[in-house]
Amino acid sequence: MFGSLALVADAFHLTSDVLALGLAFGALALAQRPPTERHTYGFERAEVLAAQANGLLLLVAAVGIVIEAFRRLGTPQAMDAGAVLVIGVGGLLVNVGSAAVLARSSHGNLNIRAAFWHLVMDALGSVAVVIAAIGALAFDAESLDAIASLFIAVLIVVAAWRLLRDTTRVLLDAVPPEIDVAAVRAALGAADGVEAVHHLHVWTMGSERPALSAHVVLAGPLSLHDAQERATELKGMLATRFGIQHTTLEVECHACVEDHVHVVPSEPARHAHHDH
Repeated sequence: MFGSLALVADAFHLTSDVLALGLAFGALALAQRPPTERHTYGFERAEVLAAQANGLLLLVAAVGIVIEAFRRLGTPQAMDAGAVLVIGVGGLLVNVGSAAVLARSSHGNLNIRAAFWHLVMDALGSVAVVIAAIGALAFDAESLDAIASLFIAVLIVVAAWRLLRDTTRVLLDAVPPEIDVAAVRAALGAADGVEAVHHLHVWTMGSERPALSAHVVLAGPLSLHDAQERATELKGMLATRFGIQHTTLEVECHACVEDHVHVVPSEPARHAHHDH
């Protein structure tokens, strides 16, 4: 309507946000479903898949914007700068307000962080729209519209790269960036009664929930109960020092001693003995 590619780019970005937020909402609902016999880990990674889809949507939008921007740089088009300015300022206010609301809960969840970055990029895109409109009004610089569009495309690519990088890391079971595996191994190895640690793995369950599994060799001999108590203490240490709540420890001893349990034979067993 107003001949502004920057406004079209911003609108396309907002349209992708609607789709992205819809995917995020659906993924969050799916992630809350309990585990099943077929999906024993539950559906937490549905959030990660949705965030990755958001990143791909952003890349598609960026490519379309860049192609049209270069076309318009060669043949600048007139636009209704006054209307573009009004819409740009309105969009800026809405995006800043929405981003401020999400900023309070964007930590610890890839999907919410994805939505937050969408809104931040939209706010910067609105700034570019406003600058292009002011330039066209004050200096008849119609080419600023295409330049603003390229700026928005760069912002979109940055957001897409962040999302694709983070989601790919989760899907590849990479170590969360905030966790130092060497420090975790050293902490386990330095714990009382621990002789060795091997087969140590750290990954992310869903969005931002780290998990760990390891084989821990304890100095023996120990009873089975004592070994389990030591494993519980190690899990508590990992949760406190490293924030790892989901932990599976395979406890090994050189000479584990099973707790003595007195088993009373069942009635059929006693009868079988007397018959014999």
